[in-house]
Amino acid sequence: MPTRPMRFNVSHWHIANVESYRNVTAQQKLADRILAEADRLIDETEDDTIKRKLEVDHQLDVKIKDVEFRKEQLEWQKKQLDEELDCLITYMMRVEDAEKNLGHNSLDICRKCIVFREGRIGIDLCKDEVDVELEHEEKMIVAIQRMLIRVKEQVKEQMRRLRAMVYTIVKDLDDKSMSLAIDRMNLQLNEKSSGLCTNQGPVSFRTGSCNQEDWEAQTAAAIEHADKELASGRPLRAYIDVVLKQIIDDLWRQYDKVNSAFYRRIEQYKEQKTKLENHHYETVRLINEMTMKMTSLKKAIAEKEEFLALAQTRRGNRSQRTNSELCRDEAETYLEAESDQIQDAIAKLNKSMMEAQASLRYLLRTQVQIEEDINIKTNSIKIDEVDCMPLRAGIDYRAF
Repeated sequence: MPTRPMRFNVSHWHIANVESYRNVTAQQKLADRILAEADRLIDETEDDTIKRKLEVDHQLDVKIKDVEFRKEQLEWQKKQLDEELDCLITYMMRVEDAEKNLGHNSLDICRKCIVFREGRIGIDLCKDEVDVELEHEEKMIVAIQRMLIRVKEQVKEQMRRLRAMVYTIVKDLDDKSMSLAIDRMNLQLNEKSSGLCTNQGPVSFRTGSCNQEDWEAQTAAAIEHADKELASGRPLRAYIDVVLKQIIDDLWRQYDKVNSAFYRRIEQYKEQKTKLENHHYETVRLINEMTMKMTSLKKAIAEKEEFLALAQTRRGNRSQRTNSELCRDEAETYLEAESDQIQDAIAKLNKSMMEAQASLRYLLRTQVQIEEDINIKTNSIKIDEVDCMPLRAGIDYRAF
């Protein structure tokens, strides 16, 4: 037989009923309180949630407008930077064009003229005004090239800084564009939107590394930095304008000085060549006259020698007289005087002949020297007028 359960008395039964009733009543009251609290919480959280959503929407809208405003400022700054970069690129091309023109045109022509003038010969190979001005022009061009190289480096550095600033602004604009896209999308979402997701358990979202003040300060600093770069770039362009204008003025001034020196020197050469040609003509005339005169002297000497031979023959014949007839009579005196006179005339003629020969030799040497000097002047004129001046016509210091 199974064990019989424990038996309760009637008092236990009444106590158990009372206890059960009390528990039921307490559970019912608790349920009523929970229901009332739930209704209150529903109403309260609904209003609070709607209010908070509206506040978030408002803040998102404010943030969007703030980002749009900052983005417009940055875009305007980027436009200014791009325009400044374009201007600097143009100025860089002007400087490079000036440097290339000076190096491949003007300096080459100047140095060719210096080399050509080394082809002068004789006394004309001297350091004249043209040499001085050409050397000064060469030094000026080289110095200007060095200055243009320094200007190029300044422009490159400014362009590098502007590009770095543009890169920073573009990166900031990209970040702001992404931020605008995200916030605009968030502003369009509501609690009924599809694709909403709720994370279960604790959620960890990425948070920013700076606050609102830091964010505003960062954009303001970028704009301020861009303003400073723009402010430093504009004076550089003005400086380049002044430098290029001054360079062109100085080069044209020196170009005119060199050409004027060439013209004066060519005129001196031509004047000296004309004088030498006149001297050459006169020397040739004197040589011809001297040659003719020497012929006359030779003829005169020959004639005088014939007369001397006649006189001496007569004296020799008369010396054959004998006894008292061999006297010093008047005829003998005249013959002796005639012989002495003829000998003296022949001596004078010979002396004149020697002087004429010496003068002729000197005149011939002078003629050769004059012809050499004329050739030297002709060569110098050819170098300066034919070789250098047409070459210098190729120099063009146009406005860069």
